[in-house]
Amino acid sequence: MQLDGKIIVITGASTGVGAALALALAGRGAQLMLAARDGARLTQVADACAQLGARAVPQVTDVAQAADCRALIDRTLAEFGGLDVLVNNAGSTMWSRFDALSDLAIFEQLMKVNYLGAVHLTHRALPALKAVHGLVVAVASVAGFTGVPERTGYTASKHAMVGFFESLRIELEGSGVDVSIVAPDFVVSEIHKRAIGPDGKPLGVSPMQTARLMTAEECAARIVRAIEGRRRLVIMSARGRFGRWLKLIAPKLIDRIAANAIRRRY
Repeated sequence: MQLDGKIIVITGASTGVGAALALALAGRGAQLMLAARDGARLTQVADACAQLGARAVPQVTDVAQAADCRALIDRTLAEFGGLDVLVNNAGSTMWSRFDALSDLAIFEQLMKVNYLGAVHLTHRALPALKAVHGLVVAVASVAGFTGVPERTGYTASKHAMVGFFESLRIELEGSGVDVSIVAPDFVVSEIHKRAIGPDGKPLGVSPMQTARLMTAEECAARIVRAIEGRRRLVIMSARGRFGRWLKLIAPKLIDRIAANAIRRRY
């Protein structure tokens, strides 16, 4: 896929991977509809994209709200007259043992943001994507393919996302619309600071060893290559790629690898 002039929607575009992806695509001449809850930061990212010569329109959006999802796609079509690529990137997470949680509302919230938001957006966007043989991108996680302790709700929502988009890909065979699933490992992002702890409140600080993590810019660069190649699946870490196959023959070893990753915080 040549990106110059392509109309691309990115959710979760105000910080982290979403912001880095917006800037990377702007540099390739894409036209961007940027969505996130933080309007001020979103506008800053849109302005930075404009400085690179791209048209970038910010739209305050909470993907946990179905009406916001519909409004985002409708405005994209009104502003640009079409849609080539939908990047479902918005996400939220948690950091707590299940038996330490005092409130299970986080499970419902994670499903709304990480899974159902992508479902609503994709459903609204499909007619426009079919018209141009477009692309749906699901920014999932290696946690969508294996269990991860202290992130039960997050992992469940990413498994749901992967399962949905793998099933949708089969349904869309012959339509001209492709589905790309990209699965980062831990990435430097504010999502870790906003992770919900056992008391139901954001942690406020990242529990990760950020110096050991992939940068948002590198993650964005890999997503760009996935879009250009209309790649079916991109797993961004060696342990993620290796783990898919090792899980079939040594599942307890994969459990230990996942537990060690959480203990080491990278």
